[in-house]
Amino acid sequence: MGNPGVDYEIRRFGPAAKGSPGYPAAVAWMRAVAFGFHDARRPDARVDQGLEMQLADGRMMTGAYQTGPVPAHALGPDVPVATFGTMDKTLNVGFGRLLDTRLVTAVTVRTPHRRRGLLRRMMIEELSLAQEQGLAMAALTASEASIYGRFGFGAATSEQSVKVDTSARFILDHTPAGSVEVADPKVLLELAPQVFDRVHRLTPGSIGRHEFYRQLASGLVRRDEEGPDPKVKVALHYGPGADVDGYVSYRFRGWDAEPYTMEIVDLVAATQDAYLELWQYLGAIDLVERIAWEEAPVDDPLPWALADARCVDASTPRDMLWLRILDVRKVLEARKFSVDGRLLLKVADPLGLDDGTFLLDVQGGEAAVERVAPGHEPDLELDISALSSIYLGAVHPVTLAAAGRIREGGPGAAARAAAMFAVERPAHCLTHF
Repeated sequence: MGNPGVDYEIRRFGPAAKGSPGYPAAVAWMRAVAFGFHDARRPDARVDQGLEMQLADGRMMTGAYQTGPVPAHALGPDVPVATFGTMDKTLNVGFGRLLDTRLVTAVTVRTPHRRRGLLRRMMIEELSLAQEQGLAMAALTASEASIYGRFGFGAATSEQSVKVDTSARFILDHTPAGSVEVADPKVLLELAPQVFDRVHRLTPGSIGRHEFYRQLASGLVRRDEEGPDPKVKVALHYGPGADVDGYVSYRFRGWDAEPYTMEIVDLVAATQDAYLELWQYLGAIDLVERIAWEEAPVDDPLPWALADARCVDASTPRDMLWLRILDVRKVLEARKFSVDGRLLLKVADPLGLDDGTFLLDVQGGEAAVERVAPGHEPDLELDISALSSIYLGAVHPVTLAAAGRIREGGPGAAARAAAMFAVERPAHCLTHF
């Protein structure tokens, strides 16, 4: 495929507003991303809207561009053959602690230019830059699960799709502590970030949200179609103090789809009461027999609150958030640990960004990490992707040891690590990026 002798130049730049000098390059980059993900060609107004959101998020755009002649009639040299986007948000690492994290997104390589090392080149340059800038963690959500392990990323949280039967079987055993009221979807432009911030600070594995989400929840944009979504409806949960502590944004699938179904666009609840009472509201919607949600937590309390747990038909859990540790000492010292103890960790890094042997010493829940000379028998020997997977407590070290991803230096070391790395509640990430 393509010309094996072609060379490439990597360019890194920010999004630009219409009329500014960088606007044509930003538009070409956006078009290349859409092509890579098989999206329909978007009208200019939608591209401009996307650039406004990227500006609000402080994103950076990286592109690989052909240098030298481009074949006649092919896309010109101003359109990148590979793309790579980044932005910085916070990651909840448990017990309310937030860690600045480099998010990787919009990764594409045009078919004729694959197997030229472009993704590897862009990934190594970006991760090295993040490390130089003092960031200790990177994260992504993967369209293809087989790509990112070789760069040191490990799956760290999961999610599932659910279909909830809201016919007469749907009986939720919960006494309301607040109330739910319908609202104009546009109120979420202001309220959604406020409610999510509360959830973000409570939920291990949560990633700070980007601008797209408040516009999605309020119906101003759609995931896969152009223009606003007039079908979106919104309900707010008011806590005992009359403050809004949860919301659900949802849409009707249509009368031609049976059973009649409401799709959850976004469900965010800062308290367990708010979560269950929003479900009580959804289950009581007239003429609807099913609620569908694509981003439900794996450890979902809903089935346990129902008289008939089989009302919830859940898919097989799938990987959601992938983490990549860039600085072992910094990330371990950033989080609180549930159990005191010591672990000697021998960590391999395929990119050589931060490998070595580290002594993790936890006292009073706080960690001190020391790099030690090789030669000591480690308690756990693992690569950086496995350490990234167990970091939030959602992936069990004993499971990875059974899979051959972790080698124990002595019996019980993986179980001891599981107790130490446990967090206060199940890790879950509501933010795709």
